[in-house]
Amino acid sequence: METTSFAATLAAAGLAVGLALQESLYNSAGGVLIMIFKPFKIGDLIEGQGALGIVVDIDLFTTKINTSQNKLVIILNGALSNGNITNYSENGVLKVFYTIGVSYNVDIKKTKEVLVKVLTSQEKVLKDPAPMAEVSGLRDSSVNFAVSPSCNTEHYWDVYFAKLENAKNLLDAAGIKTPYPQAVVIRKKG
Repeated sequence: METTSFAATLAAAGLAVGLALQESLYNSAGGVLIMIFKPFKIGDLIEGQGALGIVVDIDLFTTKINTSQNKLVIILNGALSNGNITNYSENGVLKVFYTIGVSYNVDIKKTKEVLVKVLTSQEKVLKDPAPMAEVSGLRDSSVNFAVSPSCNTEHYWDVYFAKLENAKNLLDAAGIKTPYPQAVVIRKKG
């Protein structure tokens, strides 16, 4: 066998092995970066590569997260470390945002008082920063309020769902109506 043919064969084999290992090296490098810079830890609620969930495992090649639907998502560390990562747990506190629409004929001051009462009535809502309920828009059939309490990360969904239910109940009890979409049809004669 000629030396040049042997060298060319060896170089081609080396290139093939290098290309085959490229993805593995990419993912292991991503894993090393995640382990060094620690953008999240096990137990954190993160969003990355289109998945949102609690981190349950981090190894050299992959990160595993459990979604709110109890699905296990395995994300390759190369892609995860090179994309945007949102860590919802890092600061320990999250703001819950939602919009509540009321009819145009209601008293805005009374509505704000009821919404603030809803926000401050639950123990999982933090007092600092203070909860907010402000007019955020005038729509076709409603006056919209931006409602925003803060809570510890682990209480996010409890606060979100409880506040919506409590808001509806207290608004109803106070006689504050939520609107239904309406359309006006005008007929032309002739």
